[in-house]
Amino acid sequence: MIERRIHTQLVEMIGRYPAVALLGPRQVGKTTLALNVAASRPSLYLDLESPGDQAKLTDPELYLAEHEDKLVILDEVHRRPNLFQPLRGLIDKGRRGGRGTGRFLLLGSASIDLLKQSGETLAGRISYAELAPFDILELGRESIDRLWIRGGFPGSVLAEDDAISVRWRRDFIRTYLERDIPQFGVRIPAETLRRFWTMLAHNQGGVLNAAQLARGIGVTGSTVAHYLDLLVDLLLVRRLQPWHRNVGKRLVKSPKIYIRDSGLVHALLGLAQKEELLSHPIVGDSWEGYVIETLLGVAPPGTEASFYRTLAGAEMDLVLALPGGRVWTIEVKRGVAPKLERGFHHAIADLTPDKSFVVYNGRERFPLSDHTEAIGLVDLARALQAVSGL
Repeated sequence: MIERRIHTQLVEMIGRYPAVALLGPRQVGKTTLALNVAASRPSLYLDLESPGDQAKLTDPELYLAEHEDKLVILDEVHRRPNLFQPLRGLIDKGRRGGRGTGRFLLLGSASIDLLKQSGETLAGRISYAELAPFDILELGRESIDRLWIRGGFPGSVLAEDDAISVRWRRDFIRTYLERDIPQFGVRIPAETLRRFWTMLAHNQGGVLNAAQLARGIGVTGSTVAHYLDLLVDLLLVRRLQPWHRNVGKRLVKSPKIYIRDSGLVHALLGLAQKEELLSHPIVGDSWEGYVIETLLGVAPPGTEASFYRTLAGAEMDLVLALPGGRVWTIEVKRGVAPKLERGFHHAIADLTPDKSFVVYNGRERFPLSDHTEAIGLVDLARALQAVSGL
């Protein structure tokens, strides 16, 4: 059992709130983590994809009232949005009876209906946490390339060999397209969505051009926006927004788009081996997305992430506005001899960050200029983790 970094935080949240929602894509390990947390206390686990467990909740208030002394784990809770109203009544009744925390742990494979329903009915009663795939601080420095190539989903990164890992990711993609997405009531042809997802992989880290994507799959720009919203809500794609604070410059205003798991990028592009990836044009953008997702996974709660690009050519891959007003800027380089380009210097002059880093594919930490350090991914992730205290 590899302990997830969020474990302690989740236990603390359960001790402070009546309900906690743990969100994350399918197969990321939510159920395993929840059962591990539940092992230390009286608990009840219900899988809402199981007909038997669904039958138990025919009258949810009556059934759950009999287990008010337990932590009730409701898995795939987005499949029963009508549960949130009775949960509110049970929570309020429990508060009056002196049991105000640790009542429900809700597991959801997407944020779509779960956030909407819980926001309407459980306001002030629920807190949210997101479980991402494994990262480098959970698996260790020696796993940095394996995590990049295979991605962080447990079934992929922990597979016995690359062939099994690739097969797992291909099956994951097919299952999402053919079974999971239709369960959310979304009527999109699986092959059309696969083409769209693959186009995003080819454009990993690119600025969103909805018109170009629309032409590529023969749909309208509004349909592309709908497809993109879906993959973002399923926690599979990240929209990295441009820096929006006033710096007196003409800024790029469209977001950059990343498939959040690098292993899925490679599977969508048919890249099964490291050697295939290293010779592919996507290699730099794939590494950039992997670094950004790793850092955002350990950034302090409340951090605002963006990128910076002006029409004049100043550019920064990642800008982190940390709690307390501090700003860190991060440029990503895949080589072992990072060099600073003119656009980087212009971005530093525009943004005047508190700290500036260039993440490179090495371990030594050393200054590149008076205001910028070269740093390895693991060391920068640990520095961000120290800021967050998690």
